[in-house]
Amino acid sequence: MSAHLHPMLNVAIKAARAAGAIINRAALDVESVRVAAKQTNDFVTEVDKAAEDIIISTLLEAYPEHGIWAEESGRREGTGAGKRHMWIIDPLDGTTNFIHGFPVYCVSIALMYNGKIEQAVIYDPSRNDLFCATKGRGAYLNDRRIRVAKRTQLRDCLISTGFPFRPGDNFKNYMAMLTEVMPRVSGVRRPGSAALDLAYLAAGFSDGFFETGLSPWDVAAGSLLVTEAGGLVGNFTGEADFLEQKECLAANPRVYGQLVGMLGKYSKFASAGDKAGVRQAQAGAEAEADNAAAEGSAAQPATEAEPKADEAPF
Repeated sequence: MSAHLHPMLNVAIKAARAAGAIINRAALDVESVRVAAKQTNDFVTEVDKAAEDIIISTLLEAYPEHGIWAEESGRREGTGAGKRHMWIIDPLDGTTNFIHGFPVYCVSIALMYNGKIEQAVIYDPSRNDLFCATKGRGAYLNDRRIRVAKRTQLRDCLISTGFPFRPGDNFKNYMAMLTEVMPRVSGVRRPGSAALDLAYLAAGFSDGFFETGLSPWDVAAGSLLVTEAGGLVGNFTGEADFLEQKECLAANPRVYGQLVGMLGKYSKFASAGDKAGVRQAQAGAEAEADNAAAEGSAAQPATEAEPKADEAPF
């Protein structure tokens, strides 16, 4: 396949592999810096920065006039002939996993031309998996063409997601969405790297994905992989213009419509009526939980509140 690659995609692959080599080397040292939180943060910032620097220098060496929009170094517009080209880069998506030695993280590079994603690379350095796509030419994992899964029944589907983790994220809203999805599907997974979640969806390893609070560099490359693999991607109400909206929903076409039906009302673009319905449902659920808690505490002597030794404390 490499002989037929678009030259810009070839450069992006070279950049992603170079960043992957830096990340793999750093992964060998991660053990020794897992002492203090400050040391760990400094270390991960350093790895991020080194990976991003090598990506940017590889891209600009080939295309000096192109614009760059990267997680660490921000956004700068292209000039001259490169004015309409913008590389969108996440040098290491899944940093929390990386810090813990949990091998689910990746490099994500996309090229946007005239506001549309045209090239995409997601590279998983711990597995040496390379996902890539050129608009109109399909999506690939290593040298194999990939397609989204064909499952149509929600109850057979594996859905991946990301938990909100920043202070100020709407946990309540998220828990309501999870409560809606979980009982209806075969399983929910939270691998910890949105870019890789989208690549896995494109490869048919999962059937749907939803997450809020994502930045453009988390989803730019993955969104092209999904659409080139025959899937759909948009915001929770199903509109395709999602890149800067901080909510992302992706799935194979049959599952996508069903997820929009379930999650659309939680979108920040939902109608006022839908949002009121969600608030009522949440108030009802809270009242129910409060009642259950009140009944539970009345029925149980206080000493029973401690988990027994063989029970998980959650």
